[in-house]
Amino acid sequence: MRFIGWLLRAFIFFTLFAFALNNLQLATVHWFFGVEWRTPMVIVVLVAFAAGCVLGCLAMLPGWWRHRQTARRLMPALTPALAPALGISPASTEPASDAVRHPPRVGP
Repeated sequence: MRFIGWLLRAFIFFTLFAFALNNLQLATVHWFFGVEWRTPMVIVVLVAFAAGCVLGCLAMLPGWWRHRQTARRLMPALTPALAPALGISPASTEPASDAVRHPPRVGP
């Protein structure tokens, strides 16, 4: 699985590298009040892509936050029903410490 992840990363890197080599001509971005920005086309496209990714993540943040709050609110009600599947006794549905709720990660 790691090999596939590294192959995907290498593919993305070489694709962006080839894209950059093919778009070295200068582009002019006209801002407001007569301000101009002259830079290679690849920089303009990559900045626009990065800005779109950031704005997309920010647009998803409120919905993600609402789902997380809903899950936290519903977890105490669901814990007794899930106790057998989680391997805990129904009498002690509330974990004793945070370490039980979030065990430490092991491995890479």
